[in-house]
Amino acid sequence: MHHFHQQNFSVLCDELAAHDTHLQFIISTYGYPPVWSREPSFATLIQIILEQQVSLASARAAFLRLQEKLGDILPGQFIQLTDEELKECYFSRQKIQYTRHLANVLLRRQLVLESLVHLPDEAVRAQLKQVKGIGDWTADIFLMMALHRADCFPTGDIALVKSIQEVKGLSPLTSKEEILRIASAWKPYRTIAAYLLWHAYIRKRNIRI
Repeated sequence: MHHFHQQNFSVLCDELAAHDTHLQFIISTYGYPPVWSREPSFATLIQIILEQQVSLASARAAFLRLQEKLGDILPGQFIQLTDEELKECYFSRQKIQYTRHLANVLLRRQLVLESLVHLPDEAVRAQLKQVKGIGDWTADIFLMMALHRADCFPTGDIALVKSIQEVKGLSPLTSKEEILRIASAWKPYRTIAAYLLWHAYIRKRNIRI
């Protein structure tokens, strides 16, 4: 299990860039990415579920409304909110189902987030994906941002795929398999490459995060 943290992050970026001119170009043009990081908590999983298939801005608006309502976002308090209250926080009907289910699973201790810290990536993925509404992308983002696992590459992430196409000059029709094959050159630090590619995508478009 490879981890990254604030202290080794830029060293790992340099290590990848030494073998990949495209990643070197990102660092030369935009500098190092931020070490995006989140708590391994219920609130973080709620946030990632909110981010599924919508813009970061609209997910953030929903998350902030929820924070205003609850203060600390904990499963016991969350479960008491009505559909109406969650709709006021911009939750779709589907996301109300997913997040309620998640809260219930945690309250019943069918999933214990604290225990994930010590498990290998695949075991974390398997446990998270037992929860309705958590697929590969959500599990990967949690592994990367909350558990700081160094070797994830979520091919379901639209911005990441678009960035690798731009940075590597690939056709927009490039298959997931081909993208994974290209990314395999960055093992065991594919998360670091993903952070670099996201960074390029965001900076190129002047997106505020």
